[in-house]
Amino acid sequence: MTRKIIIDTDPGVDDAMAIFFAFQAKELEVLGLTTVFGNVPVSLATDNALRLTEIAGVDVPVAEGVSVPSVIAPRPHPDFVHGTDGFGNIDWPAPKGKAVTLSAAEFIVEQVRKYPGEVTIVALAPLGNLAKALELDPEIANLVDEVVLMGGTAHEFGNVSPVAEANVINDPHAADKVFTASWQVTMIGLDVTHQVVIGNTILERIKEKQPEQGGFLYDCAQHYIKFYSDRFPIDGCYFHDASTIAYLLDPSLFTLERGPIRVACEGIALGQTIFAPEGLSYPEPHWEGIPSTQVCMEVDDERLLKLYEETMTA
Repeated sequence: MTRKIIIDTDPGVDDAMAIFFAFQAKELEVLGLTTVFGNVPVSLATDNALRLTEIAGVDVPVAEGVSVPSVIAPRPHPDFVHGTDGFGNIDWPAPKGKAVTLSAAEFIVEQVRKYPGEVTIVALAPLGNLAKALELDPEIANLVDEVVLMGGTAHEFGNVSPVAEANVINDPHAADKVFTASWQVTMIGLDVTHQVVIGNTILERIKEKQPEQGGFLYDCAQHYIKFYSDRFPIDGCYFHDASTIAYLLDPSLFTLERGPIRVACEGIALGQTIFAPEGLSYPEPHWEGIPSTQVCMEVDDERLLKLYEETMTA
């Protein structure tokens, strides 16, 4: 059986890597893409999601979601990371398709109700759509199979502040709602995505065997790779969003720890994902009664990149 997934996304170069990975994986059935502000404004995220479905030649609905954080003021979009178009300033043509009339949150609720216990939500972006879906229908927390999200960090340094990762700090109040809901959350954060680097050697091999999707990924990744290579001692870019798809295909790639997570929603630690490992107790009550999150701490980077290349060139 294939695993049904909804991908919540703000494409984004690394989102494109993840979405094509999911489209190519025969083990996964992508029910839809839901879009949110983050790497780019939500309207551009929607256009980019439509572009990805058209490049891949798949008939997957796209639903547009929230355009601003639930409480805090919006942060600037990181043009310096993904380019003003989200795809490394490659000026890809406008999509032909349109988003569905349902909002992202409505689409999530509809699909979860249609397939109770079967839908995994793969969140690659700020978590406003998931929080909004919980507001619309709190019962879906008991009907979702799993929420697998790229975001946060337990022990690794942050990428927006010393303690905060970008997706979480962009909408910390929404993130705290997601981590404290009763569904099973698996966090694939900077603790593991900073252990995996993909470079042009792999992207060139994918481009050779899969010219359309691979060629697009290679072209849009050059801006992204330059950003990372200029700032860190790596020859490539960190493998952020696509690590979620690798987890779905082979969880044995990752070492997990469990414990509740709360998100700091104000002050100098805004956006910090504060992890309380199972088995420890604290006099502070903020983690009491909170469901345990599965937190990925280690990853087999060689096997992960091999899985990605094999899936993308199959």
